[in-house]
Amino acid sequence: MGSAELDEFVERVAERTDIYSVVSRYVQLTQKSGRYWGRCPFHNEKTASFSVSADKGLFYCFGCGAGGNVFKFLSLIENITYFEAVKLQAQRLGIDLPAKKSSPEEDRRRREEKTLLKINEFAQDFYHECLIKTARGEVGRKYLTARGITAETIENFKIGYAPEEWENLLPKLTRQGFSPGQLETVGLIAKRKNSPGYYDRFRNRIMIPIADIFGHVVGFGGRVLGSEDDTTPKYLNTPETVLFNKRNLLFGLDKSNRAISTAGAAVVVEGYMDAISLFSAGIKNVVATLGTAFTPEHVKLILRYARKIIFCYDSDEAGQRATIRALPIVQAAGAEVFVITIPDGKDPDEFVRKHGKEEFDALIKNAEPLIDYRMNYVLARADLSMIRGKSQALQEIFPVIEKIDKTSTRNEYLKKIASAFFMDERDVVGAWKKFSSRPAQENTREPAKKFVAKAKTSDKNALRLSTACEDVLRMAWHESDTLGYTLTMVPREFFSEVHREIIAWLETCAEQERRPDKMSAAKELTEAANAELSRILMNGSDSPRNTEVNIFEDSVKILRRAMLNEKYYALLAQAEKYMQSDKATYAKKVEESFKIKKEIDKLQG
Repeated sequence: MGSAELDEFVERVAERTDIYSVVSRYVQLTQKSGRYWGRCPFHNEKTASFSVSADKGLFYCFGCGAGGNVFKFLSLIENITYFEAVKLQAQRLGIDLPAKKSSPEEDRRRREEKTLLKINEFAQDFYHECLIKTARGEVGRKYLTARGITAETIENFKIGYAPEEWENLLPKLTRQGFSPGQLETVGLIAKRKNSPGYYDRFRNRIMIPIADIFGHVVGFGGRVLGSEDDTTPKYLNTPETVLFNKRNLLFGLDKSNRAISTAGAAVVVEGYMDAISLFSAGIKNVVATLGTAFTPEHVKLILRYARKIIFCYDSDEAGQRATIRALPIVQAAGAEVFVITIPDGKDPDEFVRKHGKEEFDALIKNAEPLIDYRMNYVLARADLSMIRGKSQALQEIFPVIEKIDKTSTRNEYLKKIASAFFMDERDVVGAWKKFSSRPAQENTREPAKKFVAKAKTSDKNALRLSTACEDVLRMAWHESDTLGYTLTMVPREFFSEVHREIIAWLETCAEQERRPDKMSAAKELTEAANAELSRILMNGSDSPRNTEVNIFEDSVKILRRAMLNEKYYALLAQAEKYMQSDKATYAKKVEESFKIKKEIDKLQG
């Protein structure tokens, strides 16, 4: 499929798509002031801040900042790529996808992947049938009943049982036409070491199918039954294959993503049996890692549905260490992080079986914020009787405190630390100041910073500046010629990073002599820039009128005045450096600052 043909297909689907009809399938919308409003499906909220403009074909959430066109909405809500969203909507509208020309190698690879997925589906059905319908599966049924796993959950997760024989699955699947090489590729069988042939990798185990976000079975996890020894691992996962990569998979996400979105939070546990037990008890917003460390890829998967991540690992030392390792990864991604500590050293599975859903819900409600958990973890292991022990403990907790943006909140935590560490609050604050002003940061400071900061903090019109930026970008969307004028008056460095991205993209559109449009924006801008552009466009008219032109001119003046103010204070800072040592340079800087001040006064007149 050529580029022109693909663009024509996307445009055809877009023309026949009404954003209100699509969004209202997922969100209850109410019309107000020419727009539709509802509760955002991408984060948990009580007040409707999610807005849809049917005229502009855009959505934007004023709570979490998600925004874009109808295909961006579909890609977010269905957790699929942008083009997959186009294809999904085309399918709903009955529009056929143009035939794509692919290379023989691409065709071969696609056919092979389909075959491997089909093998896993056959294996899932085989294990499931063994569990629920055969005498050999009795041992598995008894085990699951003892763990409180219901028949409904067994069916929902397609839980199965792998018989104890060395060759059971192998002959069944080879009779279906699959080769031993293919079965080995997906990790279901392994080569014998001392004789020719293969044997079943999973034997005498409860079998848990592991699916990707689309519900395709990509691997299995097996829990051994009967006696265990040093040579028999308790849990055995599919090895890394072309389908199965533990770093990119979270068990149960295909079933729990809607519940996570609704709850606004994901509960993360260590193993699939914990996840199954919680799910069976009615806690649906749960996922599990697959015997590996929590990864940045895992964070990205969850953040598609919720900003809040609640860790609920085992309460033993290994579980707590795993939690500590995971916390900075999640915090760095911008998520809200909380931690549940299971009482009495239990794991989530054991706790929910003994105490039920209500008490586990109480644990979720009372989950500790990241900083509190980290502080308590450090406290439990620090030697606070020695000055050195206190100093080391502070060095462990300060990097977490450093991530807090709000000064008042950070100060409250410094007070809590002083109390918990039996230290004078002034000593803790002093240690914090020393930590937060490390040389690497000091050396990057410019002398003008304090003056620029003064200019900004004394300016009560931050909202006015933000609005002015949006006004000039909205005009540039409609009239590309205005962008050049804006940049001669206000350098692009004055704009935020996301606004600079939008400016660069608008310039590219102008250079290529094409009008910017919502489809191109969604494909060519980052998610943050596309959402910001959607918000900007939703707050203005579809085409510039005289009022918009006047607003644009005023906005350019506002931005130039703010830019000149920064320059004015920077020159004063430079002049201050030369006041005693170089009178000539001092006078020159002051004269330059006066010229800028005159222009500022003229703009205010």
